Amino acid sequence: MNLHPPPPSDRDYYTDSDADANDAESPPTLSPYALEALKQFLHEQNHLTTTTTGSSETDDDVVVSLVKEDWRMSQFWYSPETAGIVAKEVLYLLDSVESGRGSVACVSCPTLFAYLKNLDPHVSARLLEYDKRFEQYGDDFTYYDYNQPAELPQELQHTFQVVVADPPYLSGECLEKVSQTIDFLANRKKTYVLLLTGEVQSGKAAKLLGLRPCGFRPEHSSKLGNEFRLFTNYDPENRLGGWE
Repeated sequence: MNLHPPPPSDRDYYTDSDADANDAESPPTLSPYALEALKQFLHEQNHLTTTTTGSSETDDDVVVSLVKEDWRMSQFWYSPETAGIVAKEVLYLLDSVESGRGSVACVSCPTLFAYLKNLDPHVSARLLEYDKRFEQYGDDFTYYDYNQPAELPQELQHTFQVVVADPPYLSGECLEKVSQTIDFLANRKKTYVLLLTGEVQSGKAAKLLGLRPCGFRPEHSSKLGNEFRLFTNYDPENRLGGWE
């Protein structure tokens, strides 16, 4: 169900007076309806919105909508089910931290960050992301370019008890650099690492980070041709389908 007005068509942009050939020198103006529709459309392209389907009493009924995917930055958002399952796992891990609730770093996975904040607005989470449209998150956003894996604020070094990463590209070089970022962020005592990437990276995920694949298969809102997997450095037991 579309809860918002559609983008204005070309026919909506002008008032009837603009069609008057005798008034050709007057600058075109937007009708009140077209102006409101255009404002709403532009807002949706650049801002996060939350909509609900069905009853709002359960977390599974909530669908968080992000800004539009930008294929030029290799952006593919998780399906609501995948984002919800991984977000609940992260919250479970944060609650298990011995010294009190920990912090999570979301590396190039804005969908997960959005669902975490939706499930628990008070969760201590930081989004590391290249797309500056997510600066709307304020202090919870840190600009991140995987080509400079450790060029990050020193305050983030060895800070996080949970690190979740989704490398933007399915290349060994990209995973190697993201692995350096994970090492920079990870708490030295103990850190839970979750990696979402293509199955083709199984060997490198094991070699670089000591990760194993889980039975749970992540899905995206846009169907991808590559088989995607979730890897962890800990045994999830009966969660996430367990280790394979």
